[in-house]
Amino acid sequence: MPEFDDAVLQCFLDNQKKLFPDEVASDLEEAEAFLEDCMAVVVNSPEEVMEYFEEEGIDIFDDDEDSILDADEVFDVGDGRYLIVEA
Repeated sequence: MPEFDDAVLQCFLDNQKKLFPDEVASDLEEAEAFLEDCMAVVVNSPEEVMEYFEEEGIDIFDDDEDSILDADEVFDVGDGRYLIVEA
């Protein structure tokens, strides 16, 4: 089971409406449970975000790093890491 630190959980809480029309979590505990349930992942660079989408066979981008990082599923944690949440 993945472990999500407080920075990742807070990033998701603050930005969850980017991906979902309504809040799916209201505190860190709910955010962690939700992210675990949907098998979210944290990667360490934009290149790893691209690799993730390639490995998952998600071909919705034109290998353009900026468009991938702007995807609703990608959350910039703010410390060089990215949270990827597949809805």
